[in-house]
Amino acid sequence: MLYRKMPGTGDELSILGFGCMRLPEKGGKIDEERATCQLRDAIDRGVNYVDTAVPYHMGTSEPFVGRALGDGYREKVFLATKLPPWNTNAPEDMERILGEQLEKLRTDRIDYYLIHALNGDSWKKMRDFGVREFLDAAKADGRIAHAGFSFHGFLPDFKAIVDAYDWEFCQIQYNYLDEKHQAGTEGLEYAAGKGLGIVAMEGLRGGNLGKNAPPEVQAVWDEAPVKRTAAEWALRWIWDRPEVQVNLSGMNDEAHIEENLRVAGEAHPNSLTPEELELVGRAADAFRSIMKADCTGCQYCLPCPSGVNIPGCFGSYNSKYIFRDKKARFIYLFWCGGLMGGPTALASQCTDCGECVPKCPQGLAIPELLKDVAREFDGPTLKPTLWFMKRMMSFKRWRANRGRHPDRRQH
Repeated sequence: MLYRKMPGTGDELSILGFGCMRLPEKGGKIDEERATCQLRDAIDRGVNYVDTAVPYHMGTSEPFVGRALGDGYREKVFLATKLPPWNTNAPEDMERILGEQLEKLRTDRIDYYLIHALNGDSWKKMRDFGVREFLDAAKADGRIAHAGFSFHGFLPDFKAIVDAYDWEFCQIQYNYLDEKHQAGTEGLEYAAGKGLGIVAMEGLRGGNLGKNAPPEVQAVWDEAPVKRTAAEWALRWIWDRPEVQVNLSGMNDEAHIEENLRVAGEAHPNSLTPEELELVGRAADAFRSIMKADCTGCQYCLPCPSGVNIPGCFGSYNSKYIFRDKKARFIYLFWCGGLMGGPTALASQCTDCGECVPKCPQGLAIPELLKDVAREFDGPTLKPTLWFMKRMMSFKRWRANRGRHPDRRQH
């Protein structure tokens, strides 16, 4: 296992982090025996950064992690979890949520504590609730060691959030298809230039970059003189960036864990040759050539007068057809359907005003493409589906929180 030092904290972190959002399941629940074996085996082999959050596995990931890190494993890792803005409706909620997380995780300290999935609107909400003061107090009394944020929004908001507090690290979606999406490479370099550590997430885009490569993309990989799997190319591309300290992987298959651990023992920064970087770039171009909507996520089309998250709509639409992603509609509803709090930003909200069209550097017929997205994802079942999903998420969170809380354990 290779390690990199987190700027500002001095912690030597494994370049591979264990993400607990996609643990193996059995009967619709976490397969606790298998998941515990996977997590502990990864820790035994050098992984020392474990990441979870309130909504993962509908509220059951944090309690699982607390149990799985028993028998001395808590002392072997840096533990990360997140404060959800969508569950924060008053300043006092921040204290309550952190207290509940410490109990669920059976610890007295969160090593790396993030404000979850920030964007421009949710940051304003949390800022007005006094989140900066809350973080200062929690650090002062030892409940958290280091403060950061994860991000799913637009680049200008990312830079503003970086500058708004003395963060020690941030977590961004980063892979070779998302260099210009969300924070992207420009955001990565901006944050690193400000002294923040970088945790990368979605390096395989939910596993899609590591499987089912379309023929156009596989043809590019087949040209490489050094034969690697699609997953290894994607992982090495991220770890080639010296600014990235940790790359999270939602590992839930033993063979995938083996591959990730192997690559994490070899992938030094700046180790890809110019020819190899060019090859990955051509693979990205091959993906884009078969996209339903050739959107780069540049966000010049925003803000939409009708509130449509245009890049988010196109990202989900592309995922369904490029990666055959069965969860594409769920992801679309999660990010555009108001499930994260805030207003809906659905494709069907488009009024065909045309303001976005001259702004698009790719010359996309955005209103027409949004109609395609709406036909694919919205339809007559949209409202009942959103109603059901919101209530299901609320119920799962309630069920996970009810009953006896686990005893706290010392770190």
